[in-house]
Formats: sequence, structure tokens, C-alpha cells
Amino acid sequence: MIDITSLVPGAVKKTGVGNGVAWVYVPHTTAGVTIQENADPTVKSDLLALLARLIPKDGGFQHAEGNADAHIKCSIIGASQAVPIEGGKLLLGTWQGIWFCEFDGPRARRVLVKVLGG
Repeated sequence: MIDITSLVPGAVKKTGVGNGVAWVYVPHTTAGVTIQENADPTVKSDLLALLARLIPKDGGFQHAEGNADAHIKCSIIGASQAVPIEGGKLLLGTWQGIWFCEFDGPRARRVLVKVLGG
């Protein structure tokens, strides 16, 4: 899990949108994005440990590539998050951060941010 919170405001600023929503999207089937606490590092390790217990890599899956666990984890975490924008700033809670989650890597990955004004 990589904290990408600091990358999103730059994308918002480039658009000039003051009020709207920022869609953060990961176009991969074995990586996702979540909004989670970014102050205590044990939250990240607890989440990853639970996912590993619930969906083990050697879980007897039929997917031939051997990364079925990564596909399932991505489905649970999700590929996108919407963050409201007000006054040109992301409306994240005090302890919230935006996290890129890699379940089958390391690999070259992309994170897309689409800003919609409203």
C-alpha cells in the first residue's frame, strides 16, 4: 500500500475546479485504491494481514496465472474512489488518506484522476 494522497491535489489544481469531485481510478485488475487512515501505520499492516489471511495466495484457486488472490483482493478493495472537492481542496477527513494497493507486484502501474466540476 502506497499513500498517494499528496499526488491528487495537484491534479485538482491543474483543472481549476473549485467544487466538484475527484475520481481516483486504478486501471488494473490486481491493484486497487482505498481511502483509509494514514496516521497510524498499523492500520495498513492490519488491513494487509487480514486480506492475506482471508484470501491466501495458495488458496487453491483455479486461475491459471497463479494470482487469483490478487484479483479477489482488488475486487474487495475496488478500483476507484470519489473524493468531494470544495474550495479547490479535497474533503478528506482528518485521518484519511488515499492509498494505492498493489496485490500482484511490483509492476508498472497507473493511477488516473478525473476531476469533475459541479
